[in-house]
Amino acid sequence: MSNISSIVKSARNIMRQDTGTGSDELRILQLGWMLFLKIISDKDEELELLDDDYISPIPPELRWQAWAADDEGITGDELISFVNDQLFPTLANLDLSTGNRRALLIHEVFADNYNYMKKGVHLRQVINKLNEIDFNDSKDLHLFGQIYETFLSELQSAGTLGEFYTPRAVTQLMTEMVNPQQGETLLDPACGTGGFLTAAIEHLKQSTTSGEQHEAIGHHVRGWEYKPLPYMLANTNLILHDITTPNILYSDSLERSLSEYSHADRVDIILANPPFGGVVSNNNENNFPQRYRTKESADLFLILMIHLLKPGGRAAIVLPDGSLTGDGVKQRIRQKLLDDCNLHTIVRLPNSVFQPYASVATNLLFFTKGEPTQTIWYYEHQLPEGYKAYSKTKPIQVGEFANLKAWWHDRSANEQAWQVDRTTLETNVYNLDIKNPHRSQVERQLSSGELLQRLHHSFAKSDALLKQLQQELR
Repeated sequence: MSNISSIVKSARNIMRQDTGTGSDELRILQLGWMLFLKIISDKDEELELLDDDYISPIPPELRWQAWAADDEGITGDELISFVNDQLFPTLANLDLSTGNRRALLIHEVFADNYNYMKKGVHLRQVINKLNEIDFNDSKDLHLFGQIYETFLSELQSAGTLGEFYTPRAVTQLMTEMVNPQQGETLLDPACGTGGFLTAAIEHLKQSTTSGEQHEAIGHHVRGWEYKPLPYMLANTNLILHDITTPNILYSDSLERSLSEYSHADRVDIILANPPFGGVVSNNNENNFPQRYRTKESADLFLILMIHLLKPGGRAAIVLPDGSLTGDGVKQRIRQKLLDDCNLHTIVRLPNSVFQPYASVATNLLFFTKGEPTQTIWYYEHQLPEGYKAYSKTKPIQVGEFANLKAWWHDRSANEQAWQVDRTTLETNVYNLDIKNPHRSQVERQLSSGELLQRLHHSFAKSDALLKQLQQELR
């Protein structure tokens, strides 16, 4: 659906006119609960048609179809009054005594949210814009991520909400290489809007042969998220992917002591892009053993993820260059990773993969728990020919990983791939920031060529200036 961006842009422009949604952050929050209600109402209607026993936790008069779907429906003060005085209070106070997890989710979303818009006319205009998107009819299940990403990219910096949208090409690659199987438990302990979870769900759906297996996917694919907005968006994303009751915990992954996790908490697979560059709050570093305590969130997440994997469990995670190097606690964390896990592959990505949110250099780490690392294969993903950097209009595409996928199962050293053994890593105090040895030679040649070119240009410029000066002196 090519006009998603224009619909979102129109909705954003309408919200800009409203005094209640004067900032990008408030516009995203407003859009969040509206999309959630629209999508869950649509899916509930679908479930009631398919299953005679299914009853939606949302009262009929509060479903999107009842008050929002008609473009000529209630508006103005009547609409604002309905949303603020009926919709929010009722959904925030649903009866939870039955243990219905879908009811609990709806309660959590509306108890933690507000209708920020002040004018019913503006609210009706935004509703009518969202009605132009029919998620049920669309074949593109990634519309939701696209809508959210369009909004997020409008923020001047992702730091406002601290969220990074992992490019779909990257989530797909990581999921495909880890290859989740039916019955395996999979966790993203910092799931954001659910990009890795939906990639795993789509991967598992390819081998689903029964309704029971489909239900099991919803149980086995798990996420943890502690910020209200991404938590709501992740649930919406999974509901959109036909998971009736998403298994997403509303909680801070770092707030529990490592010793509190039991065998039942361990999982077969971890896929994650943990927050990095952040400082952990609430003294959460004290939940970790003394030798691994740090304020850097990415490093603590790495310790947590090693701990949460079952023996033989597999992981694929995104880490910045800063986590691959450094002394003290950083070195001890890397040593633990190499002692407890077989870190078999590191894919080095260009700096611009996460633009426009961050220009930090990132890496994809693939490891299996249970045996120490003996050798690491490095693979440097290069920008497509003619690209100076990725951008919002030129994002990374999954097709670019074709060479990597071909190499993955039949490994040998080449200009993009090299191997480093354990002894070298130990001598190098477990520094994992190993540059491409082939690349440095090429760069040296290129830089010499560039230098000669610049000297030539400089001489030509000097010569021209000298001639000009001589003419003036005549």
